[in-house]
Amino acid sequence: MAQELVSVGKITGTHGVQGEVKILPLTDFPERFRPGTRLILVPEGGEGRAFPVTVTRSRPGKGGLILKLAEINDRDQAAAVRGAILKVEPWAVEPLPEGHYYIYQLIGCRVYTQAGDYLGTLTDVLTTGANDVYVVREHDAGNAREVLIPALKEVVRQIDLNTREICVALPPGLLD
Repeated sequence: MAQELVSVGKITGTHGVQGEVKILPLTDFPERFRPGTRLILVPEGGEGRAFPVTVTRSRPGKGGLILKLAEINDRDQAAAVRGAILKVEPWAVEPLPEGHYYIYQLIGCRVYTQAGDYLGTLTDVLTTGANDVYVVREHDAGNAREVLIPALKEVVRQIDLNTREICVALPPGLLD
């Protein structure tokens, strides 16, 4: 199964007349936009063809970063890609410490209790101020159930990306 590209930034506007673009980073690693980095530019809404771009300059800007991409050379070209998403191949993401995962790695995992009861599939991760929350949905015989599971070490006991399974110890009353 081919893995999807991972979003790392969104082009929000133009800067100057030489084709620089303003971006909103969608990553915790702004250093990923260092000169020489290859990205894939996916036009807004998936309309049009994606193409590779190379960062030649990067600097902080108001509310994000300002990038110069080798393939974009004037304000008109920069304006044409406003709203586009900058992506990378999954193998090109910045490495995380052991026991930490990217959201894209968790989406689609099957979630079970420690007793082996199937809860559903992880469909989303909500990022809150205190901790992330896993959104787990089960669809069986037309019934849909959604469980919100706090992503805490005491609750999420094991994540196995090879089998795409997550084992949880639910707090008392969570399913009531």
